[in-house]
Amino acid sequence: MATVTVRPPAAPEQARATERRRRRRRSARRRQLVALAFMSPWIIGFCAFYVYPILSSLYFSFTRYDILTDPVWVGFDNYKFMFTSDARFWTAVGNTVWVVAVMVPLQIAFAIGTAIVLTRVRRGLGFYRTVFFLPTMVPLVAAALGFVFLLNPGGPVNAVLGFLGLPEPLWFHDPVWAKPGLALMAIWMVGQTMIIFLAALLDVPRQLYEAADLEGAGPIQRFRHVTLPMISPVIFFAVVIGVINGFRYFTEAFVVSKAGDWDNPVGTPQDSLLFYTSHLYNQGFEGFHMGYAAALSWVMFVVIMACTLLLIRSSRRWVHYQGGFR
Repeated sequence: MATVTVRPPAAPEQARATERRRRRRRSARRRQLVALAFMSPWIIGFCAFYVYPILSSLYFSFTRYDILTDPVWVGFDNYKFMFTSDARFWTAVGNTVWVVAVMVPLQIAFAIGTAIVLTRVRRGLGFYRTVFFLPTMVPLVAAALGFVFLLNPGGPVNAVLGFLGLPEPLWFHDPVWAKPGLALMAIWMVGQTMIIFLAALLDVPRQLYEAADLEGAGPIQRFRHVTLPMISPVIFFAVVIGVINGFRYFTEAFVVSKAGDWDNPVGTPQDSLLFYTSHLYNQGFEGFHMGYAAALSWVMFVVIMACTLLLIRSSRRWVHYQGGFR
């Protein structure tokens, strides 16, 4: 007679496995809730102070809004007025392009030159490094007021120029010399970038310079074929940050415009110091055209994003990393 083996049903084991999976899901959910609870202050602050202002400014850019009354939807009228009827908009764009195309390269070139000089200092490197870095610790308003005093038509700089028999510019009172005066201030405050370049230069392998010397390379060839490629990532970083800050340039120009007389319009003299952010400030906080100011801010955001992406794409051709060019 055949023996029949009766196996116990698998239902209890399946039930235990299902219960284990359920407990693991509950445990994972509790961990996620605990993490969200700890992150909630940041999440609330991010949504309240970043996400909401960004979305609301995008909405206001399509409205006529003066803070005191409810916004009125006008579609693309703000953007049409910006590009077709606002003459000061193009003046501000031109001045801002000057900052990005002239002032930023001057800052980077001066920072690299200063860092190269400091790499050759044998004694007192810490002192000189501190001297060049100290201006970056001065508040922007105080630095701007200091340069207004130094570059005053009757100030110390013109006194020295007159003593040497050189022309004495009117600086911030002359539309031709106003932006060069700001460029001098920007070069004076280049210490932070200089410190970064100094660290990059000290990190260049000495063997590369020795190999270049054996090949008969001169100082200019060593700088072009060894130094520049090795510090190109730092140059790329400085260019990106400089371009972004160039489009956002405001504080120094605002203080210089208002220093002589608080009633002076921003951009004095003759709109030579009217930069994009200055025009945005005029429209939003002096003219209370908040809808138009929001449109200006979004155009600036798009332009900065486009320039940053363009720099990132172009970096593959000239930025040298440890593994080669990317």
